[in-house]
Amino acid sequence: AKELLNSATLAALLKAAAGAESGGVGLTITSPDGSKVFPLDGSAHSGSLLQSSKVIPPSNVVDNASKGNISHEDKQRFEKLQRLRVKFLRLVQRLGHSHADPMVAQVLYRLAIAAGSLFSREFTLESAKRAATLLEAEGKDDLDFSLNIVVLGKTGVGKSASINSILCEQKLRIDAFEPATTSVKEIVGTVYGVKMRILDTPGLQSPVTDEGTNRKVLASINRFIRKFPPDVVLYVDRLDAHDKDLTDFLLLKSLTDSLGSSIWQNAIVTLTHAASASPEGPMGEPLSFEVFVAQRSHVIHRAISQAVGDLRLMNPSMMHPVALVENHPSCPRDGNGEILLPNGQSWMSQLLLLCYSVKILSEASSLSKPREQFDHQKLFGFRLRSPPLAYLLSSLLQSRSHLKLPNTEGSEDVDLDTELGSWTYSDEEDNDEYDQLPPFKPLKRSEVDKLSKEERKAYYEEYDYRVKLLQKKQWREEVKRMREIKRKGKDGDDNNGYIGDDGNAEEGNPATIPVPLPDMVLPPSFDGDNPTYRYRFLDSASQLLSRPVLDSQPWDHDIGYDGVSLERSLAIAGYYPGAFAVQITKDKREFNIHLDSSVCTKHGENVSTMAGLDVQTVGKQLAYIFRGETKFRNFEINRTTAGLLVTFLGENVATGLKIEDQIAVSKRLLLAGTAGAMRCQGDTAYGANIEFRLKDKDFPVEQNQTTFGLSLVKWRRDLGLMANLQSQFSIGHGSSMTVHVGLNNKQSGQINIKTSSSDQLHIALVSFLPIAASIFRMVYPGSDSKSSAY
Repeated sequence: AKELLNSATLAALLKAAAGAESGGVGLTITSPDGSKVFPLDGSAHSGSLLQSSKVIPPSNVVDNASKGNISHEDKQRFEKLQRLRVKFLRLVQRLGHSHADPMVAQVLYRLAIAAGSLFSREFTLESAKRAATLLEAEGKDDLDFSLNIVVLGKTGVGKSASINSILCEQKLRIDAFEPATTSVKEIVGTVYGVKMRILDTPGLQSPVTDEGTNRKVLASINRFIRKFPPDVVLYVDRLDAHDKDLTDFLLLKSLTDSLGSSIWQNAIVTLTHAASASPEGPMGEPLSFEVFVAQRSHVIHRAISQAVGDLRLMNPSMMHPVALVENHPSCPRDGNGEILLPNGQSWMSQLLLLCYSVKILSEASSLSKPREQFDHQKLFGFRLRSPPLAYLLSSLLQSRSHLKLPNTEGSEDVDLDTELGSWTYSDEEDNDEYDQLPPFKPLKRSEVDKLSKEERKAYYEEYDYRVKLLQKKQWREEVKRMREIKRKGKDGDDNNGYIGDDGNAEEGNPATIPVPLPDMVLPPSFDGDNPTYRYRFLDSASQLLSRPVLDSQPWDHDIGYDGVSLERSLAIAGYYPGAFAVQITKDKREFNIHLDSSVCTKHGENVSTMAGLDVQTVGKQLAYIFRGETKFRNFEINRTTAGLLVTFLGENVATGLKIEDQIAVSKRLLLAGTAGAMRCQGDTAYGANIEFRLKDKDFPVEQNQTTFGLSLVKWRRDLGLMANLQSQFSIGHGSSMTVHVGLNNKQSGQINIKTSSSDQLHIALVSFLPIAASIFRMVYPGSDSKSSAY
């Protein structure tokens, strides 16, 4: 989202759009590197740069149902929508636009969609055209259409001059050297028979120096908006001016925080000084007008999406419409006296058509049935925030370990390897090989150095063999101990032995000695004022663990701690294991909280249930996630889990279901699969994961294993497929290697290779290669370009 659109990509896109101008046919343009695909229709050649999908002729959206099949309520709604369509066609005729104009066709198509699947023959597009033409021919002033417009923007961008141009008279004073508007003003006028109430606002200053002034201005604007809700919001900026710092983002962020993110629902980005000369491109030649406008629009859209906190608004199909304005009196004009843009079009009619379309579609949305809610913002690229179903789905599909009481220690993974692969170490293997080995005397380092190469190799092989047998013996004893605990649990002696937090079960155990926690890692560049040494603390012996949260990117000479985390494991009533972990971070502007809490209970030997509550900060809202799952072992080598998740995010409620299964195909091969779905407001996301894990024959003594996983997510019309392969293996004495390969259906992926060794320390010298390469590029900055010239 931080990268400008490629100039060559935009030029190709706009060239193709110009070729399709006459037909208005939908196009799909691919960037030269194949990384971007741009949907485009014939409207892209207009000054608004409106992005949309291919438009189906509205006249085709007609059902042959008879009047008897339509209810009285539907007929009244159809009559209102038909009057609305006639009203829009009359506005189009007054502006001098054709019914075949791409933007007009899109609005008419959206009106047909708002009417629903049932549509009587008398409510056709042709009848609406005839009625609009007849009413306009009579010359009656009975349009009954008005607009409330709010104009926002920085100071000196031409807001007042644009209002004067729209109203075709000098309503406001303008000044080229100082702000002309010092207070909020309401201007009323009539344009093409449409009554307009326009709110001219003082220009917003730089939030770095005049944040207090901006707050006062935005507060007065907010009072007017509450009294007269705007039909259209014009955010005005200059086409020929761009701040390379964060001024635009900070200003838009302040505007969004004061007026709310809903202010952008009916917004139109308006760029003044549209006749300005285009800057030079990367090759030293001036950019074309279309590319210049597209690049400037992209920068503003990016700042708006960052201010709203939803980068999905950078999607070409979700961007706000862009209108161009030029107020200089010396610019060329058409036959009606309207100023022409460098592309030969009149900006006045384009801007008014955008405003009319927003108001018409808003009224159509209010007439739609609740079950057929029509989002008129989809035409102009804005969509109300919905719960992140893909993220919630990944949380739902995540495999979770069920908690255990302190006296039944052992992780879920250890239990899984013990139960699903319990035949790995049978009772027949009680004859321990380690105890049958002859005595072995470990040698000192100095004694090993005196050995020959063959003797040293034989010594290490014997040493590794004995260590491996010892680890097998310890693992076998651990398996026996866990089986004994489970056997006692069947007899009812397991839970009764645990007293809980208030008991004295821990009496007689040696006290845990507090140990110092690791110090904060020093940054790559620091000085003597670095405050690392000020905060050193001990890991206490308390059951409640409290630790500070370190900011990964703090300010210079800042402490770096901006939060605290608390963790606690406990047994409720001595029988129900529970745990919670909460992390709270707070700075001057943002407050974030992340809570994970769970409690478990067992139903006999083979069934357990876990319930949990998670609280997370999503944007400026808190998401409350209630989850529950039941895990049962239906066979000796199989475990099945069924789970439910309910998320409350603002006024939205998302629900999800999942089923998970794990089966030991053999002693070394484990198969796990998960499938689930999340649903909210009629939108559903589906996902599935499958994993194959091949373990070493001596696992877990030998950590060698290979894992292959596939994950699939389908949300709306997007399908995501990801394949992962990870292998961990030994490459000699004291050395191991991990290889991870990931690839998705977008033809992108990654390859990671990690090597660790406690013997071959010279491998670490490889890390100096990228450091040396970076130093070489700093000393000889032109070496890369020279070497890559051919």
